[in-house]
Amino acid sequence: MFGFLKKRREAKKLAKFLTEVRVRRHADDDLLSAEQRAGLDALIAETAQVRPADAAAFLETAVPKYHRIAPLYRHFQIRAFLDLLLVVGAVAFGIRGLFFQPFRIPTSSMQPTLYGIHFLDRENASNPVLGKLPNPLNWLLFSARPAKLEIQSPGELDLNSLTSQGNFLSDSTGFRIGGTRYSLPGDIRKVEEYSNLEAGKSYAKGDLLCDGFLSLGDHLFVERFSIYLAPLKRGDVIVFNTDGLTVDGRRLADASGFYYIKRLVGLPGDTLKIVGNQLYVKPQGAKEFKKIQEIAPAFEKIYSGKGGYQGHLNHMGRYLATPGEEFKLGPDRYFMMGDNSSFSLDSRFFGAVPRENLVGKAWIVFWPFTRRWGWVDRQGPIDAPTGEPERGTFKVMYRQ
Repeated sequence: MFGFLKKRREAKKLAKFLTEVRVRRHADDDLLSAEQRAGLDALIAETAQVRPADAAAFLETAVPKYHRIAPLYRHFQIRAFLDLLLVVGAVAFGIRGLFFQPFRIPTSSMQPTLYGIHFLDRENASNPVLGKLPNPLNWLLFSARPAKLEIQSPGELDLNSLTSQGNFLSDSTGFRIGGTRYSLPGDIRKVEEYSNLEAGKSYAKGDLLCDGFLSLGDHLFVERFSIYLAPLKRGDVIVFNTDGLTVDGRRLADASGFYYIKRLVGLPGDTLKIVGNQLYVKPQGAKEFKKIQEIAPAFEKIYSGKGGYQGHLNHMGRYLATPGEEFKLGPDRYFMMGDNSSFSLDSRFFGAVPRENLVGKAWIVFWPFTRRWGWVDRQGPIDAPTGEPERGTFKVMYRQ
């Protein structure tokens, strides 16, 4: 009797461990590296094959292995609980997965329409309240963590000192300049972008590398039913999965994530071309190409040259990469492009997206409470020139 109960307890532990790894693999898909995702997938497959009688021995090695593959953040449970609250709030507006599904924007490819993790300049921010509230409120309302660094002692960046750190709010990066240790929010790539850290550069005491906030990106609801009830339109902001799509011979899901969000620029039967950073469309049955903003008003702001909008570039990717090169879409195929054309991995690289990959339309930004809060794509550009791209972004995007 006692042996039976013991085996049952061990079987429950095994099932709980398998659930934990699966949840982590899904929840942190956009945060884990390709190597970490592959390691977790292998561990999930291995755990699923374990017999309940062997559970205790297996878990002795599997749990440390799991922590080596994907170390938990400090205060992981608190962070997980806060994420859970957001998901529960999302479910309250509809049945998750059937009608409305919450997503988080991880990258800058749709800026300035939708933001991923991004830096906000304190002095020039378009949000007049940002920085005037206590830091906990800045995070609660705007998902904004302070990011200010003034050099205390002269010297150069010690490349060997760059380390990734984590807490329940977001990642941080530590480093040393001139013998002084500093820390800024964000991963190494993001910190290098907004603080202009450079190897070999000499920094003087008093140099201000950055003064602002790092925001964790827009969280939004995607409604999944209207794509089956009404025809899709050029200009719709669409979430789709990357199943079957490849870039440079690699599965797109392995390279950068399973879910993408882009703007629909080409419908089945369309012929597309880009000339002078202007996208032209010849709809099925038409005889001539037209500028896309003449067909779909949603694209007028994309070509405004303001607030970070820059048109559609044709010197990148595999498709439409040369001026005048044409691309015709087949049945049930859609061409997707990011609004931040200079920094978007989109259909120019991986081609048309099949109809069966479409998940739904971006609907409402529910957090943070910025100018983008509310209906997706309702705002026009801020009245400031886009300018030239800098390290990983356009400087004007630091204002929003």
